[in-house]
Amino acid sequence: MNLNLRIHAARRCGGRVLLAVCALASVAAPQSLVVAPKPPETRAEALVETLHGVKVSDPYRWLEQGDSSEVRAWTDAQNAHTRRALDPLVGREKIAQRLSQLLSIGTISAPTPRRGRYFFTRREGQQNQPVLYVREGAQGKDRLLLDPNALSPDGTIALDWWYESHDGKRLAYGLSESGNEQSTLYVLDVDTGRNLKDKIPFTRAASLAWLPAGDGFYYTRFPAPGTVPKGEENYHRRVFLHQLGDDPGKDAEVFRREERPTEWPSVGLSRDGRWLTVSVSRGPGKNDLYLRDLRDETGGFVALAEGKDASYTARVVNGVVYILTTEDAAKGRIYEAAAANPKRSAWRELIPESQDVGIGSFTVLGEQILVHGLARAASRVRAFTRAGEFVREVKLPTLGTASGFGGEEDGGEAFFTFASYALPPVVYRYDAATGALAEWVRVDAPTVDAKVIEVKQVFYQTKDGTNVSMFVVHRKGLKYDGKNPTLLYGYGGFNVSQTPAFNRGLNLWLERGGVYAVANLRGGGEYGEGWHKRGMLGLKQNVFDDFIAAAEYLIEKKITARERLAIQGGSNGGLLVAAAMTQRPELFRAVVCSVPLTDMLRYQRFLIARLWIPEYGTADDPRHFAYLHAYSPYHRVAAGTKYPATLITTAESDSRVDPLHARKFAAALQAANGGAHPILLRVETKAGHGAGKPLTKQIAEATDVWSFLFWQLGMSA
Repeated sequence: MNLNLRIHAARRCGGRVLLAVCALASVAAPQSLVVAPKPPETRAEALVETLHGVKVSDPYRWLEQGDSSEVRAWTDAQNAHTRRALDPLVGREKIAQRLSQLLSIGTISAPTPRRGRYFFTRREGQQNQPVLYVREGAQGKDRLLLDPNALSPDGTIALDWWYESHDGKRLAYGLSESGNEQSTLYVLDVDTGRNLKDKIPFTRAASLAWLPAGDGFYYTRFPAPGTVPKGEENYHRRVFLHQLGDDPGKDAEVFRREERPTEWPSVGLSRDGRWLTVSVSRGPGKNDLYLRDLRDETGGFVALAEGKDASYTARVVNGVVYILTTEDAAKGRIYEAAAANPKRSAWRELIPESQDVGIGSFTVLGEQILVHGLARAASRVRAFTRAGEFVREVKLPTLGTASGFGGEEDGGEAFFTFASYALPPVVYRYDAATGALAEWVRVDAPTVDAKVIEVKQVFYQTKDGTNVSMFVVHRKGLKYDGKNPTLLYGYGGFNVSQTPAFNRGLNLWLERGGVYAVANLRGGGEYGEGWHKRGMLGLKQNVFDDFIAAAEYLIEKKITARERLAIQGGSNGGLLVAAAMTQRPELFRAVVCSVPLTDMLRYQRFLIARLWIPEYGTADDPRHFAYLHAYSPYHRVAAGTKYPATLITTAESDSRVDPLHARKFAAALQAANGGAHPILLRVETKAGHGAGKPLTKQIAEATDVWSFLFWQLGMSA
């Protein structure tokens, strides 16, 4: 459920939302499969249009109208059909009970220190949403600041993001409902725990930078409906300045790109309040960067980087601009320049590019720069001096993922969360002076035994001879006899890296003999921006080829067999598995396709999808149309084909990927399917793309997903 849409410019609370990957399965001989009921009939229209000289059929375009009574009735019939198929399955109640236990394993985020206060989120037990806390002093007690669970009886109000003032006395945060991510901004007085009167709507995925005195902030906001053409409310993102207590409607506009409404500005401000930075994303992996001296009342923004096919991340500390960029360095390098003289010729390389370890982010920490990157798709953390000299490698516990780095630029400590496939999240404190790494807090998961889990990283060759890495996770001593139930997961897009992550149900799946495989496909960021570019636009087919080759590798090595192989992906990963199953339907036994893109000829017309044209292209362009039409899953469905069993999931409040993709794809598959395997559609209410989904809904969806997979793989609970 990733689909990096530049929404993650805002700091998310609680980390990634992950479906439980667990099984209560026996790997004995498969049981007899339940026969699925016949799906509802779907009206097909004889709609054919000519695009760039090619006739394109679109018989289910009427399913794009999500608010129509006919589509609602159709959706209700599809949900009822899915319930008739899944609810009677043997062992379903046991699966639900165990999932409830596993998903109740808590969550914790790394704290952000602010002048002796530590801000973080934690979810415990059956809480639907993570709760925001502050710890007063390193050894102090935790104090509850905001509990979203108290704001709605069904847990569907979520804390989207938050930003603390430099002195830790104020906190701006965003709330949204039903997973729609349409945040409203509020301001909390940390001392009293009460909200101020400030309330700002249309602050989805806000980027925010506090003024030094904590009496206001720069922030990003979208236009109110009616102020821009209908359908463009999710574009035209702009930067404003808000003073606490003022009417937000009168906030001064600081930055806009009206001629390019899909571009995505984010804001930063130096601690002394002098240097304002604005980063404008033009698509995954490329952005423009501007700097403004606020003490110069007559001066405007100066372009540090503009119009280049590279990314730039900047932070100004004590008059020095530190810039992480992929310009002529696909794996990243860091420069420094004087803020008063930031022209490109004055940049000095501080930390050069390494072919072994990429650079993903950095934190200025006292006299050090803490650098986080990836080596072979796993985290590496290194410390350098402010002059760029290597200090030390921060030794991590195992092959895994470090994330959520937080520290103060004049401080001596930093915090981050570390996790792996069998290791529940642990928050560590890094001491810059000594290099010591100490455990700050860990998630309690007594049923997880990392000692019995084996994590392998293998490399295989894809169609064009490229070497691709893949993590393969299973119990130690597992025999490769071609009988192991296996789940293959992939994403492959938007420069998003698939690194070892803790999944609350995975341990039980492994205990029962299951195998979990994650392929590091082109299109991701595991091996730098070059790896990403080799899986985007006209090279998108590389991603599907890599995924198909991963499945063939698992079969060739007798880790599994076709009849025991399932694939799963969500969002851009939903596009991945939809493309894979329409290109190689005989290769997979079951497919879980979540919140997917499937109609790649019309996707850019809906919700925020114009933001993704730099990644996918657009069918309005005849050059792009050729490759989009070649792989668009909805258009590749062929009558009479025996498709694998497929569960397609989506949600009514999804404000990223319109549910129309899932509806149209399900209808096309059901009508075309020449085999006996079921094609099911599950449409969730009061939920969105995945962020902010309450625990109760996570358990319900995971129960359906795993019941479906056990049924189709012939496994018993």
